[in-house]
Amino acid sequence: MKRRLAMTVLAGLMFAASLTGCGSSVPEGSAQNTTSAETSTEAETSDTASENASEKPVLRVGMECAYAPFNWTQDADSTPDGSKAVPIYDSSYYAYGYDVAIAQMLADELDMDLEIHKVEWSSIGISMDAGDYDCIIAGMGRTAERQKAYNFTEPYYYRDNCIVVKKDGPYSDVKGLSELNGTGCVLTTQLGCGWIPLLDQVEGAVTGTNFETTSECFMAVSNGVADVFIVDVPTAESAILTNDDLKMIRFDENDTFTGDEEMVNVCIATRKDDTELCGKLQGAMDAIGWNDKEKMDKLMEKVLTQQPAAN
Repeated sequence: MKRRLAMTVLAGLMFAASLTGCGSSVPEGSAQNTTSAETSTEAETSDTASENASEKPVLRVGMECAYAPFNWTQDADSTPDGSKAVPIYDSSYYAYGYDVAIAQMLADELDMDLEIHKVEWSSIGISMDAGDYDCIIAGMGRTAERQKAYNFTEPYYYRDNCIVVKKDGPYSDVKGLSELNGTGCVLTTQLGCGWIPLLDQVEGAVTGTNFETTSECFMAVSNGVADVFIVDVPTAESAILTNDDLKMIRFDENDTFTGDEEMVNVCIATRKDDTELCGKLQGAMDAIGWNDKEKMDKLMEKVLTQQPAAN
């Protein structure tokens, strides 16, 4: 019996020892699971940090998004030919047009993401100086006056001016500037644009109201509020696609406006102290060979057919 008792005690001790061993494996396993979870979390954090580190810099561009065919606003993210429109910052709309196409090409060349900011023309320079965006690609002519405030690239488009009149109005047959002299016609153009100095070149004309947008100027001619709208050729071509009552007239080269040579050059503007970005943009233009007028005209012809109102 003593031997049986001893064996029973020994078996009990061995069983207790086995329980202790099993029990000790639980915290060890828990520690391993915790370490594994921490490692997984660290890996995810590392991946996120890596993604953030790989984010591209952003090219922030200001434009009206209301100056077709240079730039306009649309509901969809694509155009009839499959070109991609760009989301307008802090908006549910998209922007496209010549300026947007150029901005996208330059952003791609610089390996940057493109961000379009919609702004009224009258405050486009003020908003850039305030830091809302970093450059203006908005059909802006490079003038001596503007060069005092901003840096400019070389032209990314060359344009001429024209006038727009009522198709069945009294000025539909004029061929030169001198034919408007002494008629008392009412003139208009866009506020803050480089065509304003040309208003004074029509002798005896009445300077009417200038408007914030080109759309308002075209409407003024359609409604008879103004007789003559001085504007650039691409913008006029864009408008007459959907306004059958309007007519574009390009004056004879020997009887036309003078002193408008500056507005021919459409350039990118940056803040005066941001020579670095201006240099990068010019470098990107050079890299893609964007100094060829034939290329420029071809792109303009293309975007003219992509406007929502023209289709």
